[in-house]
Amino acid sequence: MLLTLASGALFFPGLFALSIWALHRLRPGWTEDDCLTVGTRLVSSVQAVLATWAGLTVIISCKNVVSDRHWLATEYVWFLIPYMIYDFYAMYCCERCRTKSQKLTRTTIIRNFLIENRLMVTHHTVILLFLVPISQLKQQHTLLYKVNGILTVTTFLFCRILLFPFMYWSYGQQKGLSLLQVPFNIPLHCNMANAILISPQLYWFSLLCKKAARLFDTAKAKKDG
Repeated sequence: MLLTLASGALFFPGLFALSIWALHRLRPGWTEDDCLTVGTRLVSSVQAVLATWAGLTVIISCKNVVSDRHWLATEYVWFLIPYMIYDFYAMYCCERCRTKSQKLTRTTIIRNFLIENRLMVTHHTVILLFLVPISQLKQQHTLLYKVNGILTVTTFLFCRILLFPFMYWSYGQQKGLSLLQVPFNIPLHCNMANAILISPQLYWFSLLCKKAARLFDTAKAKKDG
């Protein structure tokens, strides 16, 4: 755990510093703001690739989606914690560089940063303060864990599944078509693209539902026992 945490604390800031140094040398005409922006996006892209690799490894290695466990699922969470903290700092550096000419105080820069990036700040804060502890403490039996599970399934349903029929319905409202008429009145490649996009969402949603059902079945069995 500590080794993984330390590795992340060295890897992400180190990659960021190396990226800035390399960009200054390879692109001497770029401004500091340009180098910071590209550097942060490069590190974010690397983190996204690593997270995807970790997720695929866990999925491929685990045959039973309910009971199987993989060490990488836990270890990557510890590797992710330094990235979240680093990303706060990197985003703040970009904001400070962007407003350098305005000669704002540090307090004003921080306030503006928190306001303009409130969604990303909330995202990182929730992961660090709630999701990380929940994933480590194995508190599946607690009310907080169950509420979190219900909220996850609900938000996934509305934001990743029902989004597609909503798009079709909105298009139909604009064109005077019913929901069922829309697929036959748009290009085939649009339907195919949406089908490709929603297919993995449906699969992941089914896994979430199985996990939720398993959780409440286990809790009911313990209560009856």
